[in-house]
Amino acid sequence: MGELYRTEGRGRLYNSITETVGDTPSVRLNRIAPSHVTMYVKVESFNPLASVKDRLALNIIEAAEREGRLQPGQTVVEATSGNTGIGLAMVCAAKGYPLVITMVETFSVERRRLMRMLGAKVVLTPKEEKGTGMVQKARKLADQNGWFFAQQFETAANADIHESTTGQEIVADFEGARLDYWVTGYGTGGTVTGVARVLKTARPDCKIILSEPHNAALIGSGLEQARLEDGSPKESHPAWQPHMIQGWTPDFIPQVLQESVDQQHFDQVLPVNGEDGMRWATRLAAEEGILTGISGGSTLATAIEVAENAPEGSVFLVMLPDTGERYLSTPLFESIPAEMSEEEQALADS
Repeated sequence: MGELYRTEGRGRLYNSITETVGDTPSVRLNRIAPSHVTMYVKVESFNPLASVKDRLALNIIEAAEREGRLQPGQTVVEATSGNTGIGLAMVCAAKGYPLVITMVETFSVERRRLMRMLGAKVVLTPKEEKGTGMVQKARKLADQNGWFFAQQFETAANADIHESTTGQEIVADFEGARLDYWVTGYGTGGTVTGVARVLKTARPDCKIILSEPHNAALIGSGLEQARLEDGSPKESHPAWQPHMIQGWTPDFIPQVLQESVDQQHFDQVLPVNGEDGMRWATRLAAEEGILTGISGGSTLATAIEVAENAPEGSVFLVMLPDTGERYLSTPLFESIPAEMSEEEQALADS
């Protein structure tokens, strides 16, 4: 039964929504993790716009401000699968910068509408051009109009913010406690690169597990990425195939991720089927009350696979990049009806 749940406030007032980014909780799974291990999830949907990408969005803009690369009122342009665009739309709205997003037309409608709600313009690119197409369009618009190109896939500001926030939070939250495995996927590679810089020094015994789609196993293929002089992709990676894990693994290996590849930041890279990711995202919601998207479910699926053969007592931390509400129009919710079931109708009629 216990006592009445209480809160005490944060003891401070905030000058801007941007000050609320980060310090997301690590929450224990009590019902679906294998019984011989302890598993926590880092719930990035606690960020103000509900994804891990709020972190890099903030630092991309503030690093450019500090370095004089972004002028007051200048338009920002970026290529994104959605979450970075939503984070940038928040930051740009709060700071007064116009924002233009380029995005492949196949990404979820919810993401487009959220960005437009936050004041951004969204330019859709043909699915046949894949992720490289949206990047090329953003670069063209920046060059034509003198706009600031955020370049999340190449900028040092991406991994730097995860080194200064996400990694520090993990070390602080697990101070004096065991942490054997940290499991993450990748989109830009900023999370794994930045956090690995911290964990490799502060928690050298912690194994870093990287996951990627089974039908787009770019890192697992061992094939190099062709690049332009600025580090951006010259062409699609030969191992890439279309996959259902939105936000993960564009059709190229981002420059930000290349640091982790070159320096072997991760101990193991594992492929995961998006169908398994959806199944674990559904279980996480129904059995733990934690809502995440296909990417979070896929990271959890990878962690469960590793946990099956992990030593007794092992402790895991699994990254959940965003919230499930961003996937209402995707296959994740196809089996979730909007209308009443027969059982629900019977209750309504009783």
